Amino acid sequence: MTNNSSIRPIQTTGRYLVLLPEEDVRSGISALTDSTGVRDIDDSAFSNIGVAVVDLDPNQVQSLNAAVAGSQPILAAEPEQIMYAIGNMAISGDTANYLQGYKEAISHLVDNLSNGGVTLGQQLTTSAFTDGATTWGLQATKVVSSRYSGAGVKVAVLDTGLDLTHPDFAGRNITERSFISGEAVQDLQGHGTHCVGTACGALNPPDPSFPMRYGIAHQAEIFAGKVLSNQGSGADGGILAGIDWAISNGCQIISMSLGAGTRPGTPFSPIYEEVAKRALSRGTLIIAAAGNSSSRPGLINPVGRPANCPSIMAVAALNSQLQISFFSDGSINPDGGGVDIAGPGVDVYSTWSTKAVPTPLRYRTISGTSMATPHVAGIAALHAEATGKRGLELWALLMQNAQRLSLPSVDVGVGLAQAPI
Repeated sequence: MTNNSSIRPIQTTGRYLVLLPEEDVRSGISALTDSTGVRDIDDSAFSNIGVAVVDLDPNQVQSLNAAVAGSQPILAAEPEQIMYAIGNMAISGDTANYLQGYKEAISHLVDNLSNGGVTLGQQLTTSAFTDGATTWGLQATKVVSSRYSGAGVKVAVLDTGLDLTHPDFAGRNITERSFISGEAVQDLQGHGTHCVGTACGALNPPDPSFPMRYGIAHQAEIFAGKVLSNQGSGADGGILAGIDWAISNGCQIISMSLGAGTRPGTPFSPIYEEVAKRALSRGTLIIAAAGNSSSRPGLINPVGRPANCPSIMAVAALNSQLQISFFSDGSINPDGGGVDIAGPGVDVYSTWSTKAVPTPLRYRTISGTSMATPHVAGIAALHAEATGKRGLELWALLMQNAQRLSLPSVDVGVGLAQAPI
């Protein structure tokens, strides 16, 4: 059954996203200026993804829509929305379909790409995993058996930032930038630090009181982009600028544990979809959280924005028994919105911000598709190191090597992400 009662109402900023021609952004800007008269244009997402953000009055909006519908080099426009950190659910105390052409391309790559010695399509038995020397998620995804570290791979985590003072990240190669006006990258919320920890945390945490390994790509280069405020929200413009920044820096993987809820029948954003395609063409795979608005078994809501775009890898959350998490959103909407793959997302232990308000901690155990997403991102970095694959080929490699589960594909996609051995 589907229901939208738990979905947060859509919040917009009053600004508009405008998609410009990839091959000729400047002509698109000229057309935008000519058709609307607007000259104050946010061009922070120009260089790679060709998106402008503008303030428009009602008459200018009408002119913009006419330009999109006409022969002007303006491809699409939509209201700028507010996005939120997905997850941060404390459990245990503290703690569809693709576009047909895209599906055929993925199927072709999966059929023809070398799988690096991992048997395709094996089914994983659903015995419970437990934390020990490593987290249960690293065991279930075979990270503990992998000889790869993410060395030479750049992973961007676009979230609430990173606790740059956290001892577990000392000595790491970190590039950081804030896209939130008036706020530094320093994470005062905790969500971003948790996600960076899972994707790229230390092989051997230095604190002897907390020796459990939780991080995957422990030698990857970290790009921490603050696109969500210390209150856990941010506008599309900053997120798109963060994507552009990550592409400019050659990041092979972008991890986004953020989004906004969608309703049954809601189409995916054409602008985020085109941005994701442009990213893939430049060798950057965007991985995003499917969303936490469900309450299974009685309430299953559709995959949220922007993970519902066919060219963004949408990640569902599993528990330690490899069952779908009660909160994980599903493949409800037929036109896009499908879950692609699953990762560990319940009772996930990782780093937290020592500066977080009101609960400064060094580590924390929380749940959400937000926690599943950096598992897949970190594993993608291991595959990128192992094979040199990028973009669409890296996507296909992750799909090909996933372990099949005795669960519906509308819930878990192809199955549980697996590290290369």
